[in-house]
Amino acid sequence: MTPDVASSLLDPIVLARIQFAANITFHILFPTISIAMGWVLLFFKLRFNATGDQKWHEAYGFWVKIFALTFALGVVSGITMSFQFGTNWPGYMQTVGNIAGPLLAYEVLTAFFLEATFLGIMLFGQKRVSNRMHTLATVLVAGGTTLSAFWIIALNSWMQTPTGFEMINGQAHVTSWLEVIFNPSMPYRLTHMLMASGLTAAFLVAGVSAYRWLIGQRTNAVLAALKTGVALAALLIPLQILVGDAHGLNTFKHQPAKIAAIEGIWHTERGAPLLLFALPNQSTQSNDFAIGIPKLASFILTHDINGEIRGLNEFTEHPPVAKVFWSFRVMVGVGMLMLLTSWLAAWQLRRHNETSPLVTKLLIGMTFSGWVATVAGWYVTEIGRQPWLVQGVLLTKDAASHVGSGMILSTLLMYLALYVFLLISYVSVVFYLAKKAGQPAGEH
Repeated sequence: MTPDVASSLLDPIVLARIQFAANITFHILFPTISIAMGWVLLFFKLRFNATGDQKWHEAYGFWVKIFALTFALGVVSGITMSFQFGTNWPGYMQTVGNIAGPLLAYEVLTAFFLEATFLGIMLFGQKRVSNRMHTLATVLVAGGTTLSAFWIIALNSWMQTPTGFEMINGQAHVTSWLEVIFNPSMPYRLTHMLMASGLTAAFLVAGVSAYRWLIGQRTNAVLAALKTGVALAALLIPLQILVGDAHGLNTFKHQPAKIAAIEGIWHTERGAPLLLFALPNQSTQSNDFAIGIPKLASFILTHDINGEIRGLNEFTEHPPVAKVFWSFRVMVGVGMLMLLTSWLAAWQLRRHNETSPLVTKLLIGMTFSGWVATVAGWYVTEIGRQPWLVQGVLLTKDAASHVGSGMILSTLLMYLALYVFLLISYVSVVFYLAKKAGQPAGEH
């Protein structure tokens, strides 16, 4: 490591960005599951209510434990982000706190309390309350997770495409809450995130159920969960591709510098190719070893094979290209693998009522693929907005605190060690619960 690189990494702003990135990366893993898992649990519950078939009751009983574990880790990791707003990024709340504060409060008051309150009934109240009340609790928890996502995405979308405010003495003041919440990118980001959550939960359910099937737990409940996960994934992935395309067109309109980084377009051009592979070179402002499909990027973004796409050369400030470029391709690549896996598994389940050993192992391998795609997509969104914290309003460097690099580095290392431990523990517990579920009650 050169002295310049080492000095850059020890810069307090860089360390604070890495710390927040580590925190949000770890945190987003769990809401991405719980948002959709609540609705999967409701599906199991409603199927049991409608048919009386015990397999749906068993599926609910197993997956509600996974949901509770996921919810707990999401809460714990989310709390630390709130502290970082004050310790590492005081300029954020000082500048846009009039908007960010109420939106975060709405999330806590209308969503988090709803989830936390009725989760207890879902877990422990099945034999203590009526079936109707237990079903209602599941509905409220599922609705709470989605409402929570609504408020968080509203805030994040506003940071990407801010509207409905005016600046007075360096602070943002709301002129229209409707415009703040339903800003130009919000509907696209919310739909994209909900679809991502659905796919993450679908592959988790399918992967863990495939694991249980492979180790000999060939019960109706396991097969029902497997079919549910595969069917949900097979349905959502083509819809996600369509939503992603619409989201890209919205980004092309409102954040052209981000699109230029995604596509690796350094200079404005017509008939821009869609690059399948390239090594973006910041120093030469070109792409090394580029492999692409001629004119396809222009056609996708402008619906004209000779359409013009603005290059990074037109922007005084633009995001780091390589990180955005490759994060986007990881997201798309995992998405294509999801499409192939889910459709192949759905075809086999329809024909044979089970999956082949190869596809079963593939599903197990894809258990946490939703995490990879979601994190990659989140990096595209957040790094692609740089150097702005709030697009056109607040630069990231202007929001940073004056905390020394030593303090940030020490807490960063502790965070990373804890996150690695918790992540390994979470995955281990999920598969431990899956393995234990097949044992007689006396052996638990």
